[in-house]
Amino acid sequence: MKEVVRPKAKRFTNWLPTNLQLPPKVDLLKILVQRDLEARYKGSILGNLWPLVNQLSTLLLFTYVFSVILKVKLSLRGLPENNLTFGLWLFAGLIPWIAFTSGFTQAAGSVISQASLVKKVVFPLALLPLVPIFSAFIESSLGLMLLILLVGISAQTVHTTLWLLPLVWLPQLLLTMGLGYLVAGSTVFFRDVTQTLGILTNLWFYLTPIVYPISAIPEQWRTWLLWLNPFAVIAEVYRDLVLVGEVKHWGEWGVASVVSIVTFYVGLKYYQKLRLAFADVL
Repeated sequence: MKEVVRPKAKRFTNWLPTNLQLPPKVDLLKILVQRDLEARYKGSILGNLWPLVNQLSTLLLFTYVFSVILKVKLSLRGLPENNLTFGLWLFAGLIPWIAFTSGFTQAAGSVISQASLVKKVVFPLALLPLVPIFSAFIESSLGLMLLILLVGISAQTVHTTLWLLPLVWLPQLLLTMGLGYLVAGSTVFFRDVTQTLGILTNLWFYLTPIVYPISAIPEQWRTWLLWLNPFAVIAEVYRDLVLVGEVKHWGEWGVASVVSIVTFYVGLKYYQKLRLAFADVL
């Protein structure tokens, strides 16, 4: 009986990008993320409320510019047509975007900032880029809870589609981790990566319908944008589930999920190949 099970288990592990020592690594990742969150705001008065304050300040700034100065109006089913609705719509796009960009841009420096850990043979280096990514993801949950509360007050209802949010979180997390591994490994050898990321994320931000509705994009380009820009789909589905309570863009979501899985796999393989030389460079 054992002779049959062992070869199957071995073949299964060959498909995974890492070994199967997941439970101890998950426990270690939890500890590292907890320490990272505690260290970020240690000694500050507001403490862990700072992420929420930062997200709210970004929300107020963009709402003032686009809704008050530029007079951008938005009509969403079930929500009144006013500046608050535009702010909620904007907030629903900014929450996943801030978690995404904060996570993988901070992951870029995760290896070079932990040179002492890199030189320890027993430390699982694959966890280093994941720490800032999961920290940013957890911080975004505060903004999500505030968004759900405000939508509930404004629309007088809480949509049942909120239960489908993990379907958005999964591709978002995989995409962030894949890019995080790519930039974390590259930064060890090319320190210009962190500076370049600032330019690229700004370009990506304005190519994604975060501060403008996707209906503002010419129809002939709209479909291409949703198929080619996975985060455009993530932001749209996120808004549909939280604000409107409906599910659209399933086809585009499927493509974005496949792109996220491929990005994660390629990023981790790339990182694992480079990490053998990390200790020599740092």
